[in-house]
Amino acid sequence: MCRIDRLVARAKELGMDSLAITDHGVMYGVIEFYQAAREAGIKPIIGCEIYIAPNGRLSRNAGDKNNYHLILLAKNQAGYQNLIQLTTRAHLEGFYYRPRVDKELLEQYREGLVALSACLAGEISQLILARQHDEARQAALWYQRTFEDFGLEIMRHPITELETVNKRVIEIGKELGIPVVATNDTHYINREDASAHDLLLCIGTNSTVNDQKRLRMAGDTYFLRSPQEMAELFRDAPEALENTGRFADKCNLDLEFGRLHLPEIELPAGKTPDQFLADLCRQNLRRYYPDPTPEIEQRLEYELDVIRQTQFANYFLVVWDIISFVKKHNILFGVRGSAAASIVLHCLGITAVDPIEHGLVFERFLNIERKEMPDIDMDFQDDRRDEVINYVSQKYGQDHVAQIITFGTLGARAAIRDVGRALGMPYGDVDRVARLVPNAPNMNLARAMDENKELRDIYSEDDIVRNLVNSAKRVEGISRHASTHAAGVVISKESLTNYVPLQRGAKAESQEAVMTQFSMNDIARIGLLKMDFLGLANLTILGKARDIIRRNHGTDIDIYNLPMDDKKTFDLLSAGETAGVFQLEGAGMRRYIKELKPNTFSDISAMVALYRPGPMEHIPRFIDAKHGRKPIVYPHPALANILKETYGVIVYQDQVLFIVREFAGYSLGQADIFRKAMGKKIAEVMKKEKRNFIAGAKKLGYSSELAEEVFALIEPFAGYAFNKAHSVSYALIAYQTAYLKANYPAEYITAFLTIHAGEAEKVANAIAECRRLNITVRPPDINRSQLDFSIEKNGAEGPSIRFGLAGIKNVGTGAISPIIDERNANGEFKSVEDLCRRSDLQAVNRRVMESLIKAGALDTLEKRGTLL
Repeated sequence: MCRIDRLVARAKELGMDSLAITDHGVMYGVIEFYQAAREAGIKPIIGCEIYIAPNGRLSRNAGDKNNYHLILLAKNQAGYQNLIQLTTRAHLEGFYYRPRVDKELLEQYREGLVALSACLAGEISQLILARQHDEARQAALWYQRTFEDFGLEIMRHPITELETVNKRVIEIGKELGIPVVATNDTHYINREDASAHDLLLCIGTNSTVNDQKRLRMAGDTYFLRSPQEMAELFRDAPEALENTGRFADKCNLDLEFGRLHLPEIELPAGKTPDQFLADLCRQNLRRYYPDPTPEIEQRLEYELDVIRQTQFANYFLVVWDIISFVKKHNILFGVRGSAAASIVLHCLGITAVDPIEHGLVFERFLNIERKEMPDIDMDFQDDRRDEVINYVSQKYGQDHVAQIITFGTLGARAAIRDVGRALGMPYGDVDRVARLVPNAPNMNLARAMDENKELRDIYSEDDIVRNLVNSAKRVEGISRHASTHAAGVVISKESLTNYVPLQRGAKAESQEAVMTQFSMNDIARIGLLKMDFLGLANLTILGKARDIIRRNHGTDIDIYNLPMDDKKTFDLLSAGETAGVFQLEGAGMRRYIKELKPNTFSDISAMVALYRPGPMEHIPRFIDAKHGRKPIVYPHPALANILKETYGVIVYQDQVLFIVREFAGYSLGQADIFRKAMGKKIAEVMKKEKRNFIAGAKKLGYSSELAEEVFALIEPFAGYAFNKAHSVSYALIAYQTAYLKANYPAEYITAFLTIHAGEAEKVANAIAECRRLNITVRPPDINRSQLDFSIEKNGAEGPSIRFGLAGIKNVGTGAISPIIDERNANGEFKSVEDLCRRSDLQAVNRRVMESLIKAGALDTLEKRGTLL
């Protein structure tokens, strides 16, 4: 329960000059901890409390659930590398209830490490408690021989056995000449956090505070004690405290930040990455710009120069190589975020959006004045994302590629529910309070109290509710579980375990799936290439629809080269018929789209940007201005060129940058730094930026009054205006899905139903949409249906959609695929008996048969009532 920022702040407050992190079996927080401690002027000591398997890390017998603990601290870079190796192998080789190493691994990876005997769960302590004193002495000798620096720990907590162990540990230390070290088992920061920590133990073990046999800590002494408190606690053993300081002095790890470890692709002979990148772009320029203007050529050269200066050419080439594979294998893809603002990426065929046509600002993607790693976030068909990851693993080596961990934290509602359960409160009482927390992004309990009067009232009036909310506030935001990030993938130049510890992915995933123990932010901090590979269902629908259209019409649809002025598409949008259309299908969005009646692609992009909390309040003005119901008013004519595309409303971050450049003389790079600073809403920062903006405006001849007015106009939008490159990229997928629905409705909805077959509400909504479009949806039929939803041609009646057998609840692909194979090979089934005789009845079991009957799939063989 030690939040790193608060832990470091408390250590500084107490005057500590060094602090160690030793989480159980993992290294999750070490990078954040290291940097936070350094910034506070405290020496960070990186360690881990590892689990040792007594019978070897590969043993998996019933008795192997019990493990010994051992503290390892990195003295230097070699020790840090060995700590990474140990924690990685503990997870990938030794995991059995806990990530475990053994003494063989400790001997192999002992260099550069301090070892301490740990708490009561340490081997020596456990042997002492078992009265095996000779064995305890032998164990101490083994650790002394194995590690250059080994210490015997003593702690003081209200545990009966602890003093017995401490006494014998001190004796062993004197006998063998092993230094005794005074330590403190710290699980929370302040003494008053003990009760909140106890609630977390209950949440983690699914128990309540009233359970007598649950896991609990003895007493409330597991807080960060001050040096004075430790001196008083160990006044009878001052040499143990001195030894603690000596061991801390031995730990002097310097971690390197700011250096990139980018993977490399094979280059043509004699070419540098920058040269090869430039060659590719110049060769492809006329494919995307048949008659390039000087502006286009200058933009390309400018971007190439920035990429050269920032040394990111390898990154661009790695992405180009991945997209080349994706195109070759006909996998649909898209790019999110600011990357669409780059003409280099457009010329590489990575982005479909023309940054010149849409006025996208390159500095939003890569800013020479900020020199941060740019993000090229990619979407792939979600059913083929694994193919991309497998390709990358094969290309760069499996030990160079992993998915990235993410940590789920206790949100406001979850904190209320979990704490209520831990307190043993009735579900209904807890649910009533949880429902009063507004369901909004980044909601916390303090904000919920501000925004909801009913919550404030019951908090004031009801002591039990007050205790619930106060307790929930104390655990809110704490990491609750680790899982695999939905999109994050890391690729390194060298073996990943040179930089980051690894572990298995989440339980539901393949045993082969490996993920990092560092989060996305920490991966970036240590200079590794983090990439976003998101599986997007809408791309899968587009791919499936494209295949169905090819089969039914013999037409190959190139979704990247659709006519962008298609009347049917804009008619569909203007009518609000956007069910199943990416980004535009929600009830609120459909209402606004219908009012807007978009007739240009830029209208779709603007709506994608505006339909979010904050900007949403400007939608009515945007719509009224488009249709001339309200005049467009600019504080200054110079704003007209910047805002005319969006009818006088600031929609995009890019517009904020152009305004700042126009009125204050900033470069676009400086303007983006201004935008980011303003977006943080820090009062002192905003005052400083306002002074600079007004000073810049006055230098350009604008009056202070006008500068004030323009600043007031852009101030709120700096925080919530949308990145235009992202908006345009997602608007393109929205247009693609709308185009297929408008021009090939049956095929598109068939694809939609196939992809969402297991989601009852989406299936029901899609079938309702078919009724509206006069498309017949035919029931499942054992002799007519395919595995998935399919198109049936009906002459003049037009196509109908046949329900797929795998879409029936409790009927899986494993049971249906052999049935369809049998039907295709030997003809239709004549009766239920014929079906049973020709099927594998282990796969097509009673549950499957009942589901087929209830769904009507056997109606053509026998009456449903008879079968049931």
